[in-house]
Amino acid sequence: MAKNTTTDVVYTDVHYWLALKFVPRLAIHKKLLLVRKFGLRKLFSLDYPHKDISISEKQADAFVHPDWTKINNIIENCKRCNCDLIGYDDLHYPEQLKQIYDPPLVLFTQGNKLLLSYSQIAIVGSRGATFTGRENAFSFAQQLVNQGIVITSGLALGIDAEAHKGALASDGYTIAVVATGLDRVYPARHKKLANEIVKKNGLIVSEFIPGTIPKAGLFPKRNRIISGLSGGVLVVEATIKSGSLVTARSALEQNREVFAVPSSLQNPQGKGCHWLIKQGAKLVENCADILEEVNFPAETSLNLKEHTDDAGEDEKIYEQGLFNDPLLDSVGYEITPIDSVVSRSKLPIDVVLTQLTMLELKGLVSAVPGGYLRTK
Repeated sequence: MAKNTTTDVVYTDVHYWLALKFVPRLAIHKKLLLVRKFGLRKLFSLDYPHKDISISEKQADAFVHPDWTKINNIIENCKRCNCDLIGYDDLHYPEQLKQIYDPPLVLFTQGNKLLLSYSQIAIVGSRGATFTGRENAFSFAQQLVNQGIVITSGLALGIDAEAHKGALASDGYTIAVVATGLDRVYPARHKKLANEIVKKNGLIVSEFIPGTIPKAGLFPKRNRIISGLSGGVLVVEATIKSGSLVTARSALEQNREVFAVPSSLQNPQGKGCHWLIKQGAKLVENCADILEEVNFPAETSLNLKEHTDDAGEDEKIYEQGLFNDPLLDSVGYEITPIDSVVSRSKLPIDVVLTQLTMLELKGLVSAVPGGYLRTK
């Protein structure tokens, strides 16, 4: 590790990533190209102007004379608000996020940073969501965490908040990506929700230094991280001019899947979703519609047993072969209502719904109007 002989401060890699972050008017992808060519620390010890680097005088000065005082103050402020710093080359930096065109050089986090590398689906939508929209966001989040998926959203009013709450209600994990410094919560009314996310082993993430206040231009930057962390983005409700469509656009640019929930033709909050469906987003009605399109590496999926309170009968089901599954035996080759499946299997309704989704993904049952059909 390098040491400043004047102040005796030990400089870690995160110091240098912050210094690189503050090089003015130089695009992130160009900064990363320089790091790959010369190495992170060497960039700050080269003689400028350099024959192989075309940058302005002001940019060169930022390499030659980084503002270490500012950087050290940022690190101290992070400690005060229980915030971790993750540089681009840190082991905790998610590989999924490195795939995007302009990944943040530094992430600021509060909570369980291990979640960054787990399978995630983003749920986003309108701040002024309808009751049905909020209910759908809550329900989809519950279904997905029961499949071992982490729910990522933006801590905003409406759909975002319900997505986080749905994940927490099912003892799942959720990540909130925010557009402020982590020394504050925006909107302020979500302080309790933010605290609950961290308390329940979730995570809050930002690319902005402590002290950053909410500004309109920061939210699109936040949105690219939401989609960049995720395998796909589910838009529950959105107007045509909604910021959620910005997230969806980022997802498409990042080669992520985009899903949309249909709504009533009379619902103005659903017009953005209908527009996305016309553009090729997949119309979804349940969790299975999403999971059949997104292939997550097995090692990045959470163990489904970790999301189940019942360690008895429910756990035994997972250990049995699918064709001998008592739940599968409860589904007939004729249309079988959910109530009949619950009655026959003698399992709780939430367990039945989770297991039916798994069986549907395996192609053993099919959801039809009125219930389920056994297909094998």
